[in-house]
Amino acid sequence: MSESTTVSDIDTIQESFAKRIAALEMETKSLEEELETVKVEREEARAKLFESLITNKKYVREVERLKKENAVLRRMPLFLATVMEIGEDYVLLRQHGNNQEFITSAPPDIMHKLEPNTRVAINNSLTIVRILDRSVDVRAKTMELIEAPTISYDDIGGLEAQVQEVRETVELPLTRPELFAEIGIEPPRGILLFGLPGTGKTLLAKAVAHQSEATFVHMSGSELVHKFIGEGAQLVRDIFQMAREKAPTIIFIDEIDAVGSIRTHDGTTGSAEVNRTMMQLLAEMDGFRERGDIKIIAATNRIDILDPALLRPGRFDRIIEIPMPNAEGRLKILQIHTGQMKIAEDVDLWEMARETDGASGADLKAIAVEAGMIAIRNGRSSVARSYFMEAIKKVLGEEELKGDERMFT
Repeated sequence: MSESTTVSDIDTIQESFAKRIAALEMETKSLEEELETVKVEREEARAKLFESLITNKKYVREVERLKKENAVLRRMPLFLATVMEIGEDYVLLRQHGNNQEFITSAPPDIMHKLEPNTRVAINNSLTIVRILDRSVDVRAKTMELIEAPTISYDDIGGLEAQVQEVRETVELPLTRPELFAEIGIEPPRGILLFGLPGTGKTLLAKAVAHQSEATFVHMSGSELVHKFIGEGAQLVRDIFQMAREKAPTIIFIDEIDAVGSIRTHDGTTGSAEVNRTMMQLLAEMDGFRERGDIKIIAATNRIDILDPALLRPGRFDRIIEIPMPNAEGRLKILQIHTGQMKIAEDVDLWEMARETDGASGADLKAIAVEAGMIAIRNGRSSVARSYFMEAIKKVLGEEELKGDERMFT
């Protein structure tokens, strides 16, 4: 009896343990599923939190922007004024718009920077708040040459004497000013280059811009002629003001005859405005106001129509003629323009120089380019003598002349 009871009790206990284990396994499985769900929810919450942080940063930046914009809108406006006189503890200003003059003060960090004619901003209490840059026409700023041309003096042939004169006038005073001080003379300040079209006037100015380390301002005479009264003169003032601030400066005026021709008056507003612009140019070049360390180079094809006041020493101290090249000059120019070309053995550049009598430097460059184009057209890898001869006829017009002769025979 006792043994059967004991076996029954053992079976009951084992069954109880099996049920308990099964229940625990079910509970473990359920907990594992809940754990996976919690992990997924945690990842989703982390992603949402990251999103919220990004959105919050965006809103914070927007709030800061709105605060700054609100501060700007609530800030009192500033007024423009010009410094007329500076005392030990006061500044005399003239306000723009109403031309009223008043005495005010400035913070110590601004006071020592003030000069007469300085533009400043003032608040409602007429206290100087900041110093403003000088007002310069944007057209004057665009005339400043930022990237220097690649043309050097070695790319100019047949103008050795003219190049020497230009270098003495422009470069030497900038690089060796002590030489002029030792002799006791004032260095030349202006050069006028004149000659027929294509002789190399603008090319020479490009070489100066490449060689010099000074600020280079390039303009055309026609850019100074404007429709409205006083606009051209104001532009001239702004150009020279910018040149003074960035000195040493070289100003190159191409085709100066567009604004510097002999003064006449035909009763029209246009001619009067051109005269006003030229008179302002004359005053800036050599007037009561000190020009500063500014060199001027001008070029023209029509020196015969320039105003005598423009040609006098003090404005243009050196007037240099750029002549048509002679045979030796033409040879050097051809050597420069054919230096990178593959030319055939039958090409004699000295013969080409003799055949191009009366050609300018621009004509010779065009001949070299045209000969190369003819070689490309014929599928050749080098330029033969016949191509140069054909190019000479085409560029210098001999081919057209012969065509005209055939028409009338």
